[in-house]
Amino acid sequence: MANSPSAKKRARQIDRRTVVNKARRSRVRTFIRKVEEAIVSGDQGAALEALRVAQPEIIRGANKGILHANTASRKVSRLHHRINTMTA
Repeated sequence: MANSPSAKKRARQIDRRTVVNKARRSRVRTFIRKVEEAIVSGDQGAALEALRVAQPEIIRGANKGILHANTASRKVSRLHHRINTMTA
């Protein structure tokens, strides 16, 4: 438990940031799930549209520190690859 005033303040700040970060992480996961659902449905057009909407959200998650930049890039790349191989 925090004892000094500065430690108590940091604990309060961490609690506030945790709520924001959970919401952001959930938002990114939701967009990724929508792309994956479109891929599973077999509709390449819908999957491309979902990815077009999801890609900025994934990159924003990296910019905000929710994901590592390389992780975000890898997720986008793998989703693109899965969509491109749907017709092949």
